[in-house]
Amino acid sequence: MPETGQQEAGRGLWYGFAAYGMWGLFPLFWPLLEPGAADDILANRMVWSLVAVVLLLVAQRHWGWIRPLLRQPRRLAMLGAAAAVISVNWGVYIWGVNAGHVVETSLGYFINPLVTIAFGVLVLKERLRAAQWAAVGVGALAVAVLTIGYGRLPWIALTLALSFATYGLLKKKVGLSGLESLAAESAFMFPFALGYLVHLELSGKGTFGHTVAGEYGWGHSGLLMLSGVITAIPLLCFGAAAVRVPLTMLGLLQYLAPVFQFLIGVAVFHESMPPARWAGFALVWAALAVLTWDALRRVRADRLERAAALARLEATTAADAARRDAVPGDAVPRDAVPGDASPAGRASTGGAPTDTAPAPAR
Repeated sequence: MPETGQQEAGRGLWYGFAAYGMWGLFPLFWPLLEPGAADDILANRMVWSLVAVVLLLVAQRHWGWIRPLLRQPRRLAMLGAAAAVISVNWGVYIWGVNAGHVVETSLGYFINPLVTIAFGVLVLKERLRAAQWAAVGVGALAVAVLTIGYGRLPWIALTLALSFATYGLLKKKVGLSGLESLAAESAFMFPFALGYLVHLELSGKGTFGHTVAGEYGWGHSGLLMLSGVITAIPLLCFGAAAVRVPLTMLGLLQYLAPVFQFLIGVAVFHESMPPARWAGFALVWAALAVLTWDALRRVRADRLERAAALARLEATTAADAARRDAVPGDAVPRDAVPGDASPAGRASTGGAPTDTAPAPAR
């Protein structure tokens, strides 16, 4: 029995919760991979991500996109750049979590939407609405307050936000799905990651397949292999959500991941939150509230505009039909001749305004 649109949207919502929920719980996983260092964990994640994603593509028989991609050097170059940027993001994130900076890593993903908007102005020359300018300004103030609270620039958060915003910009230009993009990026980084693992092994610093600190090495190795699986599964869930729920809903769900990360940092790892740090986070949340309010208001305005345009089109069509019915026999009224200047002529030649919903892009 085919699913209704409401059932599809409901499933999409659960897929979205699953994707962002898993991303939000990542801080609980990376400490399990110690005593492996952040560089060791990162290299293993790259290698096993490629293995996991190749198995998924084979299971789905989804490889027709590879050959056309190989004939497009510009897209390949952007994918290579995206692979390098996301490697920086992953490495800093893993190091930050395992070094006891979970709260600051969550800050990076809280401010990421604000950095993305700033990139839109600086790189894409987009024009911001007043509310967006206000949100970016409050976000900048929050970074200043947090710099005072930390006693240093929150470089972990800024690196995560800047790298992920850059990654998003590159992915937007490449135009591949999450799974396809991960496969290509992992393929780019695979030789470097594998070579680095060989280097760690030869220098006695590798942990894959070894007994480390009295622990059974294959349990540790299994967790390193699992890092590839937990990288691919949230992307599958996100892809399933993206085709079922509106982009606005996905935009709201994205805050689940940093919320979970923040709560884990405070409640599970008991990281310090002095008043200045609370004040900085409060400013970030205020900026995100303004941004969300503006986005929802814009979606509502666009919906009303499309409804009004559709109503005008239907009224024009009905009036044109009424004129035709009023003419006896097969005679055609002069005002229905294509190309004339009458309202009916304009309707018949496409003069009535129409609006279509913008295609979601990520």
